[in-house]
Amino acid sequence: MSGIVFAKNSGLNNEVFGKSAEPIKAIIVQGVESWEEKSLIDKIFYMDTTENFAEKYATMTAVGNFKNVGENGATPKSSMQMGFVKVIEPDTWKNSLEISAEMMEDEKLGDVKNAARRFTQSFGRTRENFAATLLYHGTEKTMVYDGVLYEITCADGTPMFNTAHPSKTQGTKYTQSNLFKGELNEENFDLVQEKMQCFTDDDGHKLNIQPDTVIIPNVGSMKRKLFALVGSELDPESNNNAWNFQCGLWNVLVWNELPNKLNGGNYFFMADSNYLQDYECMPFLDRLKLKITQYIDNNTDAHVFKGRSRFGAGFNNWRGIALCGENVDGTDLAALLAAE
Repeated sequence: MSGIVFAKNSGLNNEVFGKSAEPIKAIIVQGVESWEEKSLIDKIFYMDTTENFAEKYATMTAVGNFKNVGENGATPKSSMQMGFVKVIEPDTWKNSLEISAEMMEDEKLGDVKNAARRFTQSFGRTRENFAATLLYHGTEKTMVYDGVLYEITCADGTPMFNTAHPSKTQGTKYTQSNLFKGELNEENFDLVQEKMQCFTDDDGHKLNIQPDTVIIPNVGSMKRKLFALVGSELDPESNNNAWNFQCGLWNVLVWNELPNKLNGGNYFFMADSNYLQDYECMPFLDRLKLKITQYIDNNTDAHVFKGRSRFGAGFNNWRGIALCGENVDGTDLAALLAAE
């Protein structure tokens, strides 16, 4: 549990602080709400709540197609079974803000708004950074965050971004890839979109995936290149002013919490935002929203504002998102293009 301590050198702000500790708590709560409005987590993850110690996320295998049985024909029977299952358990997260007794007595806390903002930024930043770090490490089975080891496979037991996701009904005889190797350019962007549109269920039926979202780190050169690819009405790589069919189709999310490089190269995520939500692909599970409690330290007489929350996140269904990077061990887009 880490702490934040403010003392006399903080300055003056009696109008905000007054003679009560309650305004601090109010500012902290309001700051959390403000941070959540700017968060990208709910644009990418499936936001869920629970009253249990953990939640189980599962998929169902496909239903067979309708068949032409002719006049008075018997109705075929289709069956379903539970697909792969993922369990996510929220963790407990804590921090505290400590204010000296002298500051309370003299009403010289300083700029309380800024002080409280630091506390709420700490909470919001932790959630945002944890989610972004999870997505960034999606090519791995585990990750270490702030010294804690997390198991981060998706429901099928492989990394979220993998070249050989197995089928529940057909095992490794039928595998699919949502991890691609290649730079961000027009051909590769179109090809990743095409491959996602060909994703199937466990029995090989196409799922009608419609990618509409691109997620990138805050890298200026990538932002310029990506907006040229999806924001220009004309083909940015053509001298004949061909129409750019990608124009207007995409929601671009620039996530500042993502590291600039992956394995030393540029990278981007492509996703179907509706599929991510409808099929609970990447749950972000809240067990306890940030709870602020206040007490006086009997040893120092300081006023302590303690924050406690329980949340967790993980990967369930890989089909709603793909990763493409210059230096990832993925399906080689250059080889696919050469084979066409």
